[in-house]
Amino acid sequence: MPIMVKNPINPDLKLWIGAIERLYNVGVVDVTAIHRGFSVYEIAKYRNNPNWQIPIDLKQELPQLPLLCDPSHITGDASMLLEVAQKAIDLKYDGLMLETHCNPREAWTDAKQQVSPAELAELLAKLHFRDRREIEEAELLEFRAKINAMDEAIIHLLTERMFTSGLIGKFKKEHNLAILQKARWEELLVSNVDKAVKLNLSKEFSTQLFKLIHQESIHIQSQILNDNNNE
Repeated sequence: MPIMVKNPINPDLKLWIGAIERLYNVGVVDVTAIHRGFSVYEIAKYRNNPNWQIPIDLKQELPQLPLLCDPSHITGDASMLLEVAQKAIDLKYDGLMLETHCNPREAWTDAKQQVSPAELAELLAKLHFRDRREIEEAELLEFRAKINAMDEAIIHLLTERMFTSGLIGKFKKEHNLAILQKARWEELLVSNVDKAVKLNLSKEFSTQLFKLIHQESIHIQSQILNDNNNE
């Protein structure tokens, strides 16, 4: 019997893999993963955040596993299905799961995300299926070399950023200050995202990036505080 396993609502790769491996362990081999996006507490473009890196990591861990994308549940809006479906195809997904209804307006649930059979056919006709070969052409290799150099520079900058966060953590400890400085964090987030958007980075990406940096900074400062408390 074929079994399809949708990702958990939380962005937890290990939980998703664990569900699939439980099926493998009892002899179920016809398993397919469904990427339906992840719940977020803030208002975002899509109803569920695609968080594309998680399904990419899933395929890296389980390369033999078929992977489908569910744009209907990711977007929650039929008008955005094509862009998500196309991105899934470009990321080498094995297929799509799209909700269709003879009359979407009369659907009892999730009417906004469903399309009629005719609209589904139109959407599929608009998809562009590109060559999926792993290309090693000279021009592409040159771009990749630039990307590698820039990634290395980013790593060094982040290392310096976190080292400075550690120094700030020591200062806060010495002056008996709380780790989270709420006003400063909110001001910094708005300022950095605004700068990033002006340079044509997406607001969603920039917000998530700086939240991750802030989260790691808090982790580093917390470790410093706890280490000192244990001495």
